[in-house]
Amino acid sequence: MKKNPSHILISRTDSIGDVVLTLPVAKFLKDIFPKVKISFLGKNYTRPVIDACIYVDEFVNMDDFLNHTIYSESSLPDCIIHVFPVIEIAKRAKKLKIPLRIGTTNRLYHWATCNELIKLSRKNSDLHEAQLNLKLLAPFGMKQDVSCKEIEDSFGLEKIMPLEKEFADLLSRKKYNLILHPKSQGSGREWPLENFVSLIKSLDKECYSFFISGTEKERQALQPLFEQVPGLVTDIAGKMNLSQFIAFINQCNGLIASGTGPLHIASALGKDTFGIYPPIRPVHPARWKPLGKKARVFVLEKECNDCKNNPSACSCMKNVKSVWLKNALDEIAFT
Repeated sequence: MKKNPSHILISRTDSIGDVVLTLPVAKFLKDIFPKVKISFLGKNYTRPVIDACIYVDEFVNMDDFLNHTIYSESSLPDCIIHVFPVIEIAKRAKKLKIPLRIGTTNRLYHWATCNELIKLSRKNSDLHEAQLNLKLLAPFGMKQDVSCKEIEDSFGLEKIMPLEKEFADLLSRKKYNLILHPKSQGSGREWPLENFVSLIKSLDKECYSFFISGTEKERQALQPLFEQVPGLVTDIAGKMNLSQFIAFINQCNGLIASGTGPLHIASALGKDTFGIYPPIRPVHPARWKPLGKKARVFVLEKECNDCKNNPSACSCMKNVKSVWLKNALDEIAFT
């Protein structure tokens, strides 16, 4: 390993929230090696998040990395860090002869493809996902756990695209602009739509502007919410690309969601962030809560595995009361 690597490639090719929680890896690497070039290997749909980070110098598309010659011998990274393990990427990195290839011991194929192995088990850990990501920097001298508080200012989401006028005109200059993101594309436990409806109806319409976000595919699933609060909310589901949605979040005051990508984007941008979680491993807030100075988490204080194999029957999410969020919002909005 070079004592002062000139180019490090971070590989994280899964979803938006996972990518956001990996961005601090780039920041901490820049702290260790101020002149290092940081590339981030990801999928095109998460590129707007990666491009917004001031600590990342280059985005590398996963398909290009796997199927095309994108590095000459002189531009080859000194190191690849497999934050999210993918066997094809690990094999490709070895074939390219990237000098330092960091992976975890619990992936058998890493024993054959990586030359620096970190003992790391995420499933049973008490650490946050962002803390676990930073453990992969042990070969560079990071031996101690970094606190969640230390990570709060390490996302670097500062290269935000200008918000287009048609979306900027939706925002109120006099009210608290609140995004409600009810769905999770099936990736996690969700707060029921009736709870969102109850919250909307309980909040003062003279003080709040409500925006319902989601993907175009989720619009049909969101229809029961729209039908119960006609005229009270603005539907923005599927109407913006990710770059514009990041810019829209950045112009709003707060966001409510379960443990989804938009929640982590909002928190990383320093917005009032309200995350709703179940008390079940490994999706509990200790592992996946939003990290930010204005982030709050709502979860039942209990041990529960009742819905482990049936997420749709998660009573622990349903029993997070809308009044808890109302009180938290009013405390902020009226201060």
